[in-house]
Amino acid sequence: MKKRILFVCIENANRSQMAEAFARIHGGEAVEALSAGSAPSGRINPRAVEAMAELGYDLRAHASKSLDEVEGEFDAVVTMGCGDRCPWLPTRRREDWNLPDPRHLDDAGYRAVRDEISARVRSLLASL
Repeated sequence: MKKRILFVCIENANRSQMAEAFARIHGGEAVEALSAGSAPSGRINPRAVEAMAELGYDLRAHASKSLDEVEGEFDAVVTMGCGDRCPWLPTRRREDWNLPDPRHLDDAGYRAVRDEISARVRSLLASL
């Protein structure tokens, strides 16, 4: 049975999108990965698209969506350091990854956040 994981941030434009992508990359067919935002921007940050393209993943296939569009139970819900603006969702496991929003970081900083997300997703998948 597939593990269902939801990654949540405010805009669903950067961190949660990359986390969803890494869950698909690292988890393959064993994972159903989704991401959503509490106040979605409606678009994926072009820098996130570029950062994932460097690793051969096309983030343009994703859509920025609202938590209202997400249904069902999850094996894990991961919030991305958005504090009180990320709502509580029913899940078997909850984690908060207090990661900086890379939006205003330089390219090296952006890649560092991307790579940290990749490592955390690998660790999460191994523990489910």
